[in-house]
Amino acid sequence: MTTFVFAPLLEWMLGDDQLNPDTIKSRNKRAMSYLAAGRPAKAIPLYKRTLADCERVLGAGNSNTLRARNNLAMAYQAAGRTAEAIPLLERTLADCERVLGANHRDTKATRRNLAALTADPKIHI
Repeated sequence: MTTFVFAPLLEWMLGDDQLNPDTIKSRNKRAMSYLAAGRPAKAIPLYKRTLADCERVLGAGNSNTLRARNNLAMAYQAAGRTAEAIPLLERTLADCERVLGANHRDTKATRRNLAALTADPKIHI
């Protein structure tokens, strides 16, 4: 709870040039709270910013970046924006398999999410 409350303050104090993984993580948790509360429209901008910052600070192949992309896709899905969610999940799955391996828990979660959205029998859960 403390992380959720102080996330905006940390972002304001540090500014975009001094982002660190903890600040990014706190924003992601705030977005998760909005999504869990059934407010995907509030979560999506936070997830977008989290993903952009993860890519910039941590790199495109970082496991936190892959998770951030998956989270954004699931927020799109919750908002009824499946057409935007599916390409993100396809890219995330390919990257997870390449970076983390086919049997990693994040890879399996992304595979399940994609299978649920596409009902594609070629995607093996």
